[in-house]
Amino acid sequence: MAGQGMERREVLRVMALAAAASGFPGFSRWAFACDHLGADPAPRPAEYSPQFFTPAEYSAVERLTEMIIPSDGTPGAREAGVAEFIDFMVWSDPSVHYRFRYGLTWLDSLSDRLHARPFRELPQAQQTEILEHLAYKNRYRAGEEEGRAFFKLLREYTLMGFYTTRIGLEDLDYPGLKVLYEKLPGCPHHGDPEHRHLPPIKV
Repeated sequence: MAGQGMERREVLRVMALAAAASGFPGFSRWAFACDHLGADPAPRPAEYSPQFFTPAEYSAVERLTEMIIPSDGTPGAREAGVAEFIDFMVWSDPSVHYRFRYGLTWLDSLSDRLHARPFRELPQAQQTEILEHLAYKNRYRAGEEEGRAFFKLLREYTLMGFYTTRIGLEDLDYPGLKVLYEKLPGCPHHGDPEHRHLPPIKV
C-alpha cells in the first residue's frame, strides 16, 4: 500500500491535532515531532498498553498500518509507532469508537469467510489481496462498501500518526525540520558581557 503520501499543506493542520496527544506518557515509540523542544522527556515504557483496542484488535491495527506505510528501505509506520497514536486518538474520541470497532469486526468477518482465519493471522499475500480490493477503485467489489469506508478512515489516521513524527517529516523532506532540529551555534564571545554591537540574527 505504498505511495499513501500527505500534501505538505496538510502537515500544519495535523501537527496541531497531534500536539494534544503528545503529552500522553504511555507511548513507547510514537513521538510528536516537536517533543524535543520542551523539557527533558520522561522515560518511556518498554511496551505500549492499548487504551481502546483489545490485544487482538491492536495487533490487526499494527499490521494494517504497516501495510499502508511499509518499511521499504526507510522507517515506516511500525518504527514510528503509528498504531500507538491511532489507539490513543480513538480512545480520546468516542465519536469514532463504533466506526473503528465495527470496521475491524467487518474485516475479520470477510477474512474468515474467504480464508477461515482472522485477518491478522493470514499470510501477507492474502492480507494484501483483501486490502487491494478496499484501497484501489479499479479493484472494488460489490458489497464491500463498509470495508472501503473503514480502510479510508484507518488510512487517514495512519497518515496523521506517521507525518506528525520526525520519521514522517523526514520522509516528506519537510523544510521545517531545519528549524526544528538544527542546533544554533554556541556564542563565540564568552568574555563579552553585552552584545549590543553585534548585528541582529538573521532568520
